[in-house]
Amino acid sequence: MAWNEPGGNKSPWGKRPEQGPPDLDEVVRNLQKRLAGLFGGRGGGGKGGAGGGGGGAARGIGLGAIVGILLVVWAFTGLYTVDAAERAIVLRFGKYQSTQQPGLRWHIPWPVERKLLVNIGNVESFSDQTRMLTSDENLVDINLAVQYRRADPLMYLFNVRDAEATLREVSESAIREVVGRSGLDFVLEEGRQDIAARTKELIQRTLDGYRTGLSVTTVNLQDVKVPDQVRPAQQDAIKAREDKERVALEAQAYANDILPKARGAAARRVQDAQAYRARVVADAEGESQRFTQLLAAYERAPAVTRQRLYLETIESVLGDARKVLIDANTGNLMYLPIDKLLEQGRVSMQDLPRDAGAQSTRRTGDSGGSSATPSDDLRERGSR
Repeated sequence: MAWNEPGGNKSPWGKRPEQGPPDLDEVVRNLQKRLAGLFGGRGGGGKGGAGGGGGGAARGIGLGAIVGILLVVWAFTGLYTVDAAERAIVLRFGKYQSTQQPGLRWHIPWPVERKLLVNIGNVESFSDQTRMLTSDENLVDINLAVQYRRADPLMYLFNVRDAEATLREVSESAIREVVGRSGLDFVLEEGRQDIAARTKELIQRTLDGYRTGLSVTTVNLQDVKVPDQVRPAQQDAIKAREDKERVALEAQAYANDILPKARGAAARRVQDAQAYRARVVADAEGESQRFTQLLAAYERAPAVTRQRLYLETIESVLGDARKVLIDANTGNLMYLPIDKLLEQGRVSMQDLPRDAGAQSTRRTGDSGGSSATPSDDLRERGSR
């Protein structure tokens, strides 16, 4: 009958007949049957006591098997492999337990123990570019590259919060300290290797003080340059330094040329002074000896010695005079330029060689002629 037929009291939107909730015992029995079928048991549907006991035993065996399987699976989750370049840190309830070497290892699975793998063989690197001041207050841009590895996994994991960030900060501080103690010329030219070595030593010493477990392998200065903003001023400074070096070299060359000459002249003057001193001392000694001998001669013959001294003194005084003394009591007087003749005679005697003069003197003495000089004539005339 249709819902809209007369006399019909049912509607498609009407409520269905009320149904009760599912039976809980029925659900449990169905689950037990499925588990028993899964593990090879039989589901007991009887209501007797034996049937009920068999169902309880089946339920106990099924739950034990599930628990055993779960324990085996949980135990297998504790197996792990440590590579040759790795070390495993085992923590039990968050506390350090042991450090495991490479190989197949096992630990009590989570949540009792857990492992942390740290690669100690891999070399990591980072680079940092920074601008800093040198000791002579010049700006310089430095690109620093640092390579490191995790040498101690336990220190690396637990002594500092972030070992890599600490390494970056320590590296920047170290390069600033080393460059701040060096001049710009040293940084730009021959000092790169020395700066890198000193920076590496300072970084490693600081990291060891912090106990970070990191080991720095190499430190390189990849690029060192002057900033573009100060490059023209830096070029002027370099040109001034080169001019300074050039002028210093020129001054050194001039000094190398002058100093030997000055030393030679000084040595020559010292030698002349020594020769003059020796000559004066010798003359003084000769004069003293002559005076001693003259004194002895004067004591033996005072009159003769006095006369001789007088004549020698007159000769020494009038020897270079241009005047000619003539006795006016003689007869006719003929004027001769005796002074000119004497000068010519001196010049000719100076031009002659010494051996020729000595030979002529000996020849004159041998011939018996008069060898008296005008000074001898003057001495004889004075004696008259």
